[in-house]
Amino acid sequence: MNSIPEQKETNEQKLFKIANELLQTEKAYVARLNLLDKVFYAKLIEEARKDTFTMDVVKNIFSNISSIHTFHSQFLLPDLEKRMGEWTSTPRIGDILQKLTPFLKMYAEYVRNFDHAMDLLKQWTDRSPPFKAIILEIQSQEACGSLSLQHHMLEPVQRVPRYEMLLKDYLKKLPQDHIDRRDAEKSLEIIAMAATHSNTAIRKTENLKKLLEIYEMLGEEEDIVNPSNELIKEGHILKLAARNTSAMDRYLFLFNNMLLYCVPKFSLVGQKFTVRTRIGIEGMKVMETYNEDYPHTFQVSGKERTLELQARYRPEHLSRSAFQETIHISLQKNETFKSAFKDVEEVPDLKISELGKRAPRWIRDNEVTMCMKCKESFNAITRRRHHCRACGYVVCWKCSDYKATLEYEGNKMNKVCKDCFCILTGHIDSEEREGKKKGILEVSSGSCEILSIMCGFLQYCEKNKPWQKVWCVIPQKEALVLYLYGAPQDVKAQSTIPLLGYLVEDSPRPTDPPVSFRLSQSKSVHSFAAESEELKQRWLKVIRMAVTGEVPKPPEDNHSTEITQEPSSNGV
Repeated sequence: MNSIPEQKETNEQKLFKIANELLQTEKAYVARLNLLDKVFYAKLIEEARKDTFTMDVVKNIFSNISSIHTFHSQFLLPDLEKRMGEWTSTPRIGDILQKLTPFLKMYAEYVRNFDHAMDLLKQWTDRSPPFKAIILEIQSQEACGSLSLQHHMLEPVQRVPRYEMLLKDYLKKLPQDHIDRRDAEKSLEIIAMAATHSNTAIRKTENLKKLLEIYEMLGEEEDIVNPSNELIKEGHILKLAARNTSAMDRYLFLFNNMLLYCVPKFSLVGQKFTVRTRIGIEGMKVMETYNEDYPHTFQVSGKERTLELQARYRPEHLSRSAFQETIHISLQKNETFKSAFKDVEEVPDLKISELGKRAPRWIRDNEVTMCMKCKESFNAITRRRHHCRACGYVVCWKCSDYKATLEYEGNKMNKVCKDCFCILTGHIDSEEREGKKKGILEVSSGSCEILSIMCGFLQYCEKNKPWQKVWCVIPQKEALVLYLYGAPQDVKAQSTIPLLGYLVEDSPRPTDPPVSFRLSQSKSVHSFAAESEELKQRWLKVIRMAVTGEVPKPPEDNHSTEITQEPSSNGV
């Protein structure tokens, strides 16, 4: 069968199509104006006559909406309907839109009052139950289309740019010698000027529209609808548990001045969330962290709480750089912060001046095998793990048997370690805090890791003992010594191996895992196994230099650390 060629739309048909779109959008717009004027405004004025709240409040919220509604419903819309009915004989709209231009001042007044109207609406919704009840009752009606009053009040602000867009499209299709050319161009000139003056307000309303959507997602319980709040990023993210290695799905809203940490909530209609914590951007710090089970993690530390999160690969997702950029802009705007924020800044542990004033990052249970204060090994019965609420360290029950008031928790009493108790209360035990010297193994794994030549998990076996997983560190300050820790955050090493003079054996024995190597000296033999051959060779490259007395250099492609997974070999 021969296909019938599609008829090309004529220029006259395109002009009619644009004019008809103007008419249809005008009908929808007038319906919104009627809802605002004859339903919301009328019902609230009726209630105000009962002295429940003042009439001035209602009038200041709705400004001159009645005048705008009257003009469009009684003049502009009827003229457009009449013109479209006689389009064949009078194909023009420029002359009708010219009638609009003297009334643009009404829009200027409405736009100027808009921010104030939003503030008043929020105040009286919170303050007056009858006021709120009327609004909620109307919003539940089918005519509202499941949208809030604030959404409908945005319509007049956005209408003038809509006229400008349609007129521009109309003029592109209009022949130069058309009878409507002069009127259409004159209308566009005046409407474009009005739209230009409204651009700033329109940008504000778009931001406000998004804030209203979030406000509804949060159950209308969080006070976020404010023109000064600007959404930067939002999205799902994994939050790592403070005590263990589990990860939980969470949702974050990152604003220019705060972070909302939320938990998804079951809902049959749209996304809903419960806010767990609001963290201010002021004073917030961001640092990269290293986690064996979850790559690309970073820590967000605010005065109210510290979170450890896993970044996503896609650029539109929340990432460490999004937080850093937000903090950087906040610092630039805030004159009290003079120092520039560095792009990659390692944030140290809480300073003494910050103890109790901001939430610490909790060291995870599996990152230590011993109390970070007294260095005694943990066990499941007599020496269990506890967290200091001031510094976040994992300590035993003896070292956490103290309480102090914490400012970030509203000056509530909570469990702290002895050192933090002394600092927060002023009861300094000089003998214990200054007089006690550190043993040779009392070098924190965390402090070595920050400035290390190489670090990571390896399997380790000494002589004929069982294989065990250890955290190995070669620090830059002691580049010829290998420290072995039970976990990455241990404050005391299990043992050390001075590498100088050791013999390095690369070939695995029959009973050893495939990816293994040994260090031997006299009767001392230390066996290690890596996750991969590539990782094994990286360790060997550093160790072979150290055993000869040559100071190895950190690998060029890392942050002087390398975290590895436990080998999967069945021999381990």
